Formats: sequence, C-alpha cells, structure tokens
Amino acid sequence: MLTGIDHLIILIRDLETGLESYAQLGFNVVRGGRHPTGTHNGLIGFDDGSYLELLAFYEPKPESKLWPKLQQGGGLVDCCLQTDNLRADIAAFREAGIDMSDPMPLSRVRPDGYRLDWLLSLYGGQHRGVVPFLIEDVTPREERVPKERTHPNRVTGIETLTIAVDNLETIRSWYESMLRTKGLEIERPDLDAIGVRFRIGPHDFEFVIPEHPGLVSEWLRRRGPSLYGATLTTTSSNEGPLDETKSLGAQLALVTEV
Repeated sequence: MLTGIDHLIILIRDLETGLESYAQLGFNVVRGGRHPTGTHNGLIGFDDGSYLELLAFYEPKPESKLWPKLQQGGGLVDCCLQTDNLRADIAAFREAGIDMSDPMPLSRVRPDGYRLDWLLSLYGGQHRGVVPFLIEDVTPREERVPKERTHPNRVTGIETLTIAVDNLETIRSWYESMLRTKGLEIERPDLDAIGVRFRIGPHDFEFVIPEHPGLVSEWLRRRGPSLYGATLTTTSSNEGPLDETKSLGAQLALVTEV
C-alpha cells in the first residue's frame, strides 16, 4: 500500500551552493552522503515523514537519466513514494498499465560511514516524475531520513505536488485504476490549466493540462511532461512562493497549515 510521499528530488549543479541557499530560505539541511551513481545530497526532513533531497553530481555522468534534466536547469525533477509492500504496489501499477521496473538495489554512504540500502522500482516511460518511483528500505528507514525536522521557517511537510502533463485522460485512468478511487476535477486559473487531483496518504497530487496558453503550456513546451511545483505547509504566516534564485530552479511555495 502506498503511504505518501517519501521524498522529492531537487536537482542542483553544486551541493555546497544548495546547502547554503536552502539555509538562507530557513531550512535546516543535513548532509546525506554519496551514492555509487556519481551523486551526493543534502536532506531537509519534515514532521509529516517526507523530505526534500538536494541532489548534485560530484562527477560528470552524461549517461545518467537525470543528466539532461540538469542541462535543462534542474529544479524539482522527481518524486518517490513510500510503500509498505513494494512488490504488491509494483503489481498494482502494472495492472493499471504503468510500466514499472522490477525491484533494484541502491545504496548511500552517510558522512559517518553508515551504509544505507534500499530497493527501488522506476517508471520505464519517457517522462521522469509523471509517475513517481517506489522505495522499500532494507536498512531501517529512520537511518535514511533526516532526524532534524524543525526549521526556522517552520515548514512541517509537503501539501501538494503539481505535475504538468499533455495527456490528462491517460494519467487519470492510470491513477484511478492504481488507487482504486476517482480523481477530483480541479481548475487552476493561476496556471491557465485544468486537471485532476488524487490524494496519497497525507499528500495531494495535481495533474494539470493547459486550458489556455500560459504557464503550464510554456512549461510543457520547454520541459515536457514533468513535475511543475510543490507547496509546503508552515505554521508561520509567511505564505507565498520561495525565491527561485535561492531554491535553485525549484518552484516551491509556502502555505499556512490549517
């Protein structure tokens, strides 16, 4: 069963710059360590159990599927879902018509030398992020996620993830079949878009398609179907979009927790 967002990946060019920039935005960022795939990261943990991963390459990896995303400007590029039964959820995705991989191992070595191991299932389609990838921990999850979860900006979690798509009906049918629930029709006049919303655990997923020429149509022209932005809940009254020069291309906004 899917239990919600595990983490969002924000792809950046330089990790040290990312750590400093997100600290300036009011986040406590901890160093996560290195993957054997040529990347290292910083992590921002939240009370809802999710986190943001600031991901950078420590060596060039043109063969990586994320490398072209970095050349497009990086930012919010992928979403990982928590599952309490990876193989059952892979089967549910496949039954819905979503091409998911068999479980594959990955690891990360923390700065203290502790090795973390987990299994992933990735979407085999062209557009990364339109379908989240799935994770199941081998080592304890509490060792992988940040233990620091309080921040000067008082952010507590992820509220909504917005994904720009060019075929809403296919996406709708995938998620209605996989989640066994009807999506909620939505209008996003601020984006000149319409779409459908699904809830997974405590998090909302909005899939939007242009209704008129505007922000989403321009996004699709430049980057194709992909993650567009996310809202984060805060207990402060400081709502609104974060400075994109400091969020390093990720479109993030704060909303006051109800």
